[in-house]
Amino acid sequence: MCNFSGAGLVTFNGKSGQDITNRLKSQYARLPVGLNTYPEKLLNTVDVIDAREKAILVGIAYPPEVSRVQVEEYLEELAFLADTAGADVGKSMIQERRAADPGFAIGSGKVDELRSMVKASEADIVIFDDDLTPLQARNLERELACKVIDRTGLILQIFALRAKSFRAKMQVELAQLEYMLPRLTGQWTHLSKQKGGIGTKGPGETQIETDRRLVRSRIALLKKKLRDVSLQHDTQTRGRVSVPRVALVGYTNAGKSTLMNMLCPQAEAFAENRLFATLDTKTRRLELKINKLVLLSDTVGFIRKLPHTLVESFRSTLDEVLQADFLLHVIDLSHPGFEEQMKVVGDTLREIGVRHPNTIEVFNKIDALEDPATLLDLRARYPDAVFISAARGINLSELRLRIAAHVARDYTERKIRVHVADYKLIGYLYEHAEVTDRQCIDEDIELTFQVHKNNLKHIDALTGHLAI
Repeated sequence: MCNFSGAGLVTFNGKSGQDITNRLKSQYARLPVGLNTYPEKLLNTVDVIDAREKAILVGIAYPPEVSRVQVEEYLEELAFLADTAGADVGKSMIQERRAADPGFAIGSGKVDELRSMVKASEADIVIFDDDLTPLQARNLERELACKVIDRTGLILQIFALRAKSFRAKMQVELAQLEYMLPRLTGQWTHLSKQKGGIGTKGPGETQIETDRRLVRSRIALLKKKLRDVSLQHDTQTRGRVSVPRVALVGYTNAGKSTLMNMLCPQAEAFAENRLFATLDTKTRRLELKINKLVLLSDTVGFIRKLPHTLVESFRSTLDEVLQADFLLHVIDLSHPGFEEQMKVVGDTLREIGVRHPNTIEVFNKIDALEDPATLLDLRARYPDAVFISAARGINLSELRLRIAAHVARDYTERKIRVHVADYKLIGYLYEHAEVTDRQCIDEDIELTFQVHKNNLKHIDALTGHLAI
C-alpha cells in the first residue's frame, strides 16, 4: 500500500519510501518539458519561465483531408502556444503524408533534415502539432538529441503555468499524470535484463511497475480530492439555483474575460493577450434592471485538439456551463479561422455533454475589421448574433438587452391580493421577484409581479391561495 502526502512524501507498506520518491522525481525529469514537473513542484508553479528555449515546429499535412494551407495556420497557433509556454520559435517544417510513420511520425528523410535544422539553429526543443505515441517521441529524441514534445504536452505545460487555485492545480496535475502513465515504459531500460543466464535478471521492470503503482495511487487520490472539492462547491453555491445563470464560452483568447470585466466591473477577471489566461471559473452578479439580475460565469477557453485528459480533469469546473440557463458564445471575429474555432467550441461542448438550445453568438473585436463591408456580410449571415468590441465597449448595451430578453423568457407573471399586514410576504416578493404593479384596495394590496422559473414553484406554494 503506497500513499502520497500533500508535499509529495511517499510511504510504502507503512515505511518511508524516500528512495521511491526520488526515483519518481527522476522519472518526471526524464519526460519532455511539458511533463517534467513533479507534483510538489506543481503546487508551487510560477508564472515565468526563467530561461526561454529555442523551438522548432513540425506539422504534418494529410491531403486532401488536411491541406498544407491548414497546417500552416495550425502552426501559427502552435507558435502562439509555444510563446505562451516560454519558447522562442525559430523555424518550422511541414511534411505531406498519407499516414503518419509508426516509428517517427515523419519520414526518415525528414528526420535527417530536422536533425540538421536542430544543429544549425541550436534548438533546445522540437514541438509537433500532432500527438506523438511514446515510441515516436523516444525515437525522435534519440535521433535529434534534443527534447521532443507534442501539442498535448505543450498545452499541459501552459495549464501548469496558469493554474492558480488549489482546485486548478489538482486538475492539471491529474491530467499530467494520466498523460505520463503510458510513457513510463522504457525509462528504466538501463536497469533491466542485459543478457541471459542465472543471476543476470535486472530490477528494471519491477521498478517500472512500482512507479506505475505510485502514479495510479496519486491519480486515485487526486480524483477523490476533486470529488470532495466539487461536493463542497455544490454546497456553497446551492443558493444560486434561484438566480438565472449565464456562462461565457468560446475559443481561448476570444475576449471572454475582457467582456466579463466590461459587463461586471467588479469582476476583476485576469485578461491578457495570451492563451488560457483563465483556468478558474469566476462568477459575478450582472444587474440588468430592478430585481432582474443574472450570475455571469467566465470559464476556461477551448482550443483545437484540447487534450482529452484535460477535458476530463476540468469537467467539474465546466459544470457551470452544464447548469447555465443559456450561453454566451464569444467569437474572435478578427481571426481568419473563426468559423473553424466556432466548430471546435461546439464539438468540445458536445464532448462534455452540453447541448444547449439557448445560445447567443457574440462576435467580438469588430474594431479590428478594416473593411466595413465584411461586417455587413457577417450580419447577414448571422442575423441572430450580437457584434461587439469588448475592449472598446462597442454595442455592449445591445448585448445587455439581448441577455435581458433571454432572461425574460423564463419569467412568468402572477397576480395576488394580500393583506397589508403580511409585510413578510410582501417583502419577500420585492426581494425575489420583479413587482410590476401595486394597487391598494381597502386593507389589501394587489401585487402584479414576474418570477423566474427557478423560483416559481416555491413562490406559488407561498402565494397560490392568494392568487386572483
